[in-house]
Amino acid sequence: MDIKALLTDAANMGASDVFIVAGLPFSYKVNGKINSINDIRLMPADTQALVEEIYELADHRDMTTFSETGDDDFSFSIKGVSRFRVSTYKQRGSLAAVVRIITFQLPDPAKLGIPDAVIRLSAQTKGLVLVTGPAGSGKSTTLACIIDEINRSRENHIITLEDPLEYLHSHKKSIVSQREILSDTQSYVKALRAALRQSPDVILLGEMRDYETINVAMTAAETGHLVISTLHTIGAANTIDRIIDVFPANQQHQIAIQLSMVLQAVVSQQLVPCTDGTQAPAFEIMNVNTAIRNMIRDNKIHQIDGTIYSSATADMISMDNSLLALYKSGRISQATALLYATNPDMLKRKL
Repeated sequence: MDIKALLTDAANMGASDVFIVAGLPFSYKVNGKINSINDIRLMPADTQALVEEIYELADHRDMTTFSETGDDDFSFSIKGVSRFRVSTYKQRGSLAAVVRIITFQLPDPAKLGIPDAVIRLSAQTKGLVLVTGPAGSGKSTTLACIIDEINRSRENHIITLEDPLEYLHSHKKSIVSQREILSDTQSYVKALRAALRQSPDVILLGEMRDYETINVAMTAAETGHLVISTLHTIGAANTIDRIIDVFPANQQHQIAIQLSMVLQAVVSQQLVPCTDGTQAPAFEIMNVNTAIRNMIRDNKIHQIDGTIYSSATADMISMDNSLLALYKSGRISQATALLYATNPDMLKRKL
């Protein structure tokens, strides 16, 4: 098996992910469904050979970290084919890998179904903008679209801190510095602290993983920079709770006040299966207004969902109203809308 040919075929088929796991055939995911190229199951020796070939393709990357820890994340390109984000791991004593396929071209938000209200977040010049959702829901793609819009429309210095690098941005109106964790810098926290001395206007933080990263990110947002990042949460209220809960109990009130001042918007997204076998994104969009700032500051976060649900503006859309719009357009079934809804009972009455 030639890994380069296999990855090229998967990219040409429009696959989003490739799976190399012992006991299964070489598999790939298209529109959320996993397919196999044949019925031949990979043996541990096969997966080891394929994983080693991937490391060779990735500019002869050293496998020491992977051998010692059992996990590794990196990205690489095949000229004329695509970029690939790789997560290698050990399972049941054998080597395995999941490879995300990333196009060279930056995505077109209109073709992907990303609303204008999300792209308009690029007009923010300071504070914290969060894009949230489960793994594989397209957060990185949405971030890339927002960054590209800033790059095309403003003369800024944009610093991206990613693990690993996904979409590559060329310099347009802005200067774009892209740093990969472990390859270009030791950690998110060190890179973020260093970024504050690099005259940034916009900082893209791949993920707010822990207390220290969130703390520095909020400080950066507070000092007049635009910080854009992600969290693995669904819903604006859950996202705010998650950030506050990361901090010790005696700091949480102060953090809520700080967050109420710096938070500009929360976008939550999930990919839902369509009736034609494809997938479509559904979005919850919350632009932070005075009422929501007061709710965050006064610990009335549970009221935020109701505010978003009852809003009728394009800048404030609930997940269920987004699903309702997809259902009314004929793209998703009623069962799918209810399955992905945050409040199925209320959505059922609307349906």
